[in-house]
Parts: sequence; structure tokens; C-alpha cells
Amino acid sequence: MKMPFSLSELEHDALVEIFNIGVGQAAAAMSGIVNEAVTMSVPSISFLNRADAAALLGHRDEQRERICGVSQHYAGAFQTEAILMFPEDKSLEIVRLMVGELVPLSELTEMEQEAMSEIGNIILNSCIGTLANIFEQELQGSLPVYHVGTSEDILNASGTAAASVVMMLHIDFILEMHQIHGYVAFILDVSALHDLKQQINLYLRRVTGQG
Repeated sequence: MKMPFSLSELEHDALVEIFNIGVGQAAAAMSGIVNEAVTMSVPSISFLNRADAAALLGHRDEQRERICGVSQHYAGAFQTEAILMFPEDKSLEIVRLMVGELVPLSELTEMEQEAMSEIGNIILNSCIGTLANIFEQELQGSLPVYHVGTSEDILNASGTAAASVVMMLHIDFILEMHQIHGYVAFILDVSALHDLKQQINLYLRRVTGQG
């Protein structure tokens, strides 16, 4: 399926740079939670339909792995659902880093939903908050919702229309002794995609002195 949307090279580079600022802020906040240095890679961005996005997430290993996801809805300059996703086994690893080695596994599993929701809230709000600040627009977010399931389950959990496009950010979370691959997905319908493109161009005009 051909995407009904694309960014110019300049628009794409601007969006990567904006998200890179947000990811840097999220890494600093996460470092304080897990008590070790966290660096996050510059995100790569792609626009996919939901089926292709689910396939990308679900087939990283030979077997279809379960995904832990935290989602939040945002409205304002544009509407989107943002979802932070990790392989399920990695989410427990992150929770272990948050709470320490002495907590029994049974208690760790009980704490997973709350801990992952907190991390999702930090990372998603860092990304969206940076967009809002740079676009000089308001974006209001809902409370985080925690999901576990296949990539198809997670990306369909919102009930968004089949025509919606998924803007995928692939981010590597690198901790001192761990390397954890995560994704942030933004689900946008066609009007939201064009609102996003418009905001990027307004930003570019401001920074080049043309607006």
C-alpha cells in the first residue's frame, strides 16, 4: 500500500531534530529513575500503514513476540495517539532497573503496569511536549493506558480507522549494562498528518526568517 503522505527531505530532517530534542529530555528523566546513565539514539522516522507497522514490530525475532505498550491520546494542534512499545521481556528488565535487584519477581510483575505507565508518560510527554513547544502550540494528553499483547493487538487497541497512518520512531535505549530497543508510534489520520506537515513548515519559516 502506497502511503498517501510524505515529507520533503527538509521537513523530515526538521522532524528528526525536533524528536531528537524530546528524546534527549526523556533520556535525562529516565536516567534519574533507573539510577544509571541512559542515552537514546537519534530516532529514525518512517510512515507506514498499520499492517506494515505491526509486522515491523512483530517479526524482530523468529517467533512473534509479545509487546508491552503504553498509549496516550493527544489533541490540539493535531490529534494523535502515541504508543511507546518494548518487547515484553525488556519491560520487566526496565522495571527491575527502576526498583532494584532485591524485589521478588512476583512483586516485580505486579509493579510492571504502574512502572511502565510512568516511563511511558515521561517518554511520550517529552516527545509531544517538545513538538508543542517548538510548534508554539497546545497539545493536551490523556492519562497513560497500559497494554500487553501482539503488535497487532497494540496497534489496533485504539480502534482508529484502517486508513490511519502510523508514524514510527525507532529509538535505541542504551543503558550502562543494557541495550533495549523500543519504538514510539504515532497514529494519525490524514487530516492530522496534514496538520503536522503544516506545523513543520510554519516552524521552518520561523527559523529561516521567512514567517
